Amino acid sequence: MTVTTSPEDKDSPIPAEGQSPVAEVEALAEKMTAARAAVGQAIFGQESVVEESLITLLAGGHILLIGVPGLGKTRLVETLGTVFGLEDKRVQFTPDLMPADILGSEVLEENDVGRRSFRFIKGPVFGQLLMADEINRASPRTQSALLQAMQEKRVSVAGQYYDLPRPFHVLATQNPLEQEGTYPLPEAQLDRFFMQVNVEYPDLDAERDILIKTTGNEDVAPGQVMDPETLVAAQKLVRSIPVGESVSEAILSLVRSGRPESSDLAMVQANVSWGPGPRASQALMLGVRARAVIDGRLSPSLDDVMALAHPILRHRMALTFAARAEGITLEEIIDALCERIG
Repeated sequence: MTVTTSPEDKDSPIPAEGQSPVAEVEALAEKMTAARAAVGQAIFGQESVVEESLITLLAGGHILLIGVPGLGKTRLVETLGTVFGLEDKRVQFTPDLMPADILGSEVLEENDVGRRSFRFIKGPVFGQLLMADEINRASPRTQSALLQAMQEKRVSVAGQYYDLPRPFHVLATQNPLEQEGTYPLPEAQLDRFFMQVNVEYPDLDAERDILIKTTGNEDVAPGQVMDPETLVAAQKLVRSIPVGESVSEAILSLVRSGRPESSDLAMVQANVSWGPGPRASQALMLGVRARAVIDGRLSPSLDDVMALAHPILRHRMALTFAARAEGITLEEIIDALCERIG
């Protein structure tokens, strides 16, 4: 489809208000294609991780990255910050980290005439893209402070509320190997994350590229493709994408079938201790819209629902002790749920 634009709109990443929705989606799809290519200059392989990260940003959510050290999780956050023009910050979580180290604190200052007053010094949570590295190593008190900020988009210090910047995204990492001395995130806090993205080892070709391209004198840096204002406008556009009744019903069926209390699947009733709540449905509804837009489509399909079922549901469900003892995995449960709607 050919879209005509006026000269002043030629370089605009998203068409001006009043232009057709088709033109808006096409323009955003082109920008997201360029963004994916730019990220690919620094992140080799990991196509599904990159795609799911872009979907989460378009949907306005937060990501929990699970993977062993050295798979490029930190590099991914830095690259996304560069490509989208976001102010990125990083916090290395440790057992002695306090909430004030993340949120900020008030300090007592004295001016030239001897008058004292408190001044609030903002913490790293006031960045637009925050990497919470090894979040499970911090105490529950510190985890709660961050996750409350993620949900409310503001922080409270000394009785005063401070709004966080827009957009605001948290990409938290968790090391699955280091469990001694860690504090696993409670279920209610895991639910705050839009997706749980499992970062696997790269394939042979991708690891060869990593070996050759990251050990030389030249370090290819991706360029900026979008700015924060454009990303916020894109997030609003995603929410306006229509969703067909068949896709909406598939989302409801998928989520409700994952709850042992309401599921008619024997596999779920016997092996799942608790299932996904309404926030999973909301995440799927936004996620399928974002995935459709990235592909340049005006409406999501059932394929989008099944493609996002695993990253959106896997941290919102738990197996019974007997199921874990028998070696049953959540991936198998989610596969069964997808087969039911597919």
